[in-house]
Amino acid sequence: MSESLDNPIWFALTTEHRLLARTHGLARRYPPDVSPLAALLHPTNDAFADLQRLVSRGEHIALFTAGSLDVSGDWQVDRSRWIDQMICEASLAPPPVVPLPLGTTDVPEMLELTAATEPGPFLPQTIQMGRYFGIRAADGRLAAMAGERLRSTEFAEISAVCTHPEFRGRGYARELTTFLAAQIQAAGKTPFLHVKSENGAKVVYQKIGFRLRAAICLTVISLR
Repeated sequence: MSESLDNPIWFALTTEHRLLARTHGLARRYPPDVSPLAALLHPTNDAFADLQRLVSRGEHIALFTAGSLDVSGDWQVDRSRWIDQMICEASLAPPPVVPLPLGTTDVPEMLELTAATEPGPFLPQTIQMGRYFGIRAADGRLAAMAGERLRSTEFAEISAVCTHPEFRGRGYARELTTFLAAQIQAAGKTPFLHVKSENGAKVVYQKIGFRLRAAICLTVISLR
């Protein structure tokens, strides 16, 4: 378990998301309109050289690693910080409210919601990474959403959990996260997620049944 969750992007791109992967040697990445996430088998000079073949100059690529990264060659670190990786091994029952599945026709609204709330990168084709669900307000507006991002043989990541500022405080994030986590468990996988240590949502995730597994280093790099 620890090996795949220590390098979750790599394991997603070599299993469930292998058809999305752009690959060169020891490096893999998602298409630019799907996600900025990329991974190396191991953070060696050869792997960084392989990644360079997959990235355009000026493009920002994000990696998740178990330790801090020392970049080499033409790479520069644009941002680096530790985030919390949490997993849910507690058995969950789905919440009474079943959220609405979201599809490609909902993407413009999803892009608007994520732009307003900034839960992390959400691009025009991010929806290819997994299932997304939402809660709509009485007037039809998309009030909250959440979905799956990294998916491997054993694990599925919950991501893009966000609620429009007008609808916060109603428990939507908890309902969506609980629903997705129960769906993932029903499919025989373990749900996990990444969250900033200072994010108050951590308390919500802990109440659902998530626990801290490890600190993961998020590093954003680009070519000089």
